[in-house]
Amino acid sequence: MRHKHGYRKLSRTSSHRKALLKNLSIALIASGRIETTLPKAKELRSYFEQLVTTAGKGDGNAHRAVFAQLQDKESTKKMMAEIAPNYVDRKGGYTRIVKTRIRRGDASTMAFIELV
Repeated sequence: MRHKHGYRKLSRTSSHRKALLKNLSIALIASGRIETTLPKAKELRSYFEQLVTTAGKGDGNAHRAVFAQLQDKESTKKMMAEIAPNYVDRKGGYTRIVKTRIRRGDASTMAFIELV
């Protein structure tokens, strides 16, 4: 039973799940809005909001911590310079999830996740 279990496994190994969330975060930083399945969007929300909170500190250690998670220089620069300063006064809730459609191939619920 998964009572009070902390995260969704998304039918992946831990390394695959980590890579998936990293790549979805990079895509979200680049475009500001992406469409994915609802469980992936919900899991990405907690991962991404922790990144924004860390980046909001704005110092060198925060920059290193964000780069350690994303491993992408351009995304890290954009996060530190453009995205995080917009949310310094906000105490969470940096993203919005909007359900969109049912995917035809496998009837999976799709959703947009976007920056607020």
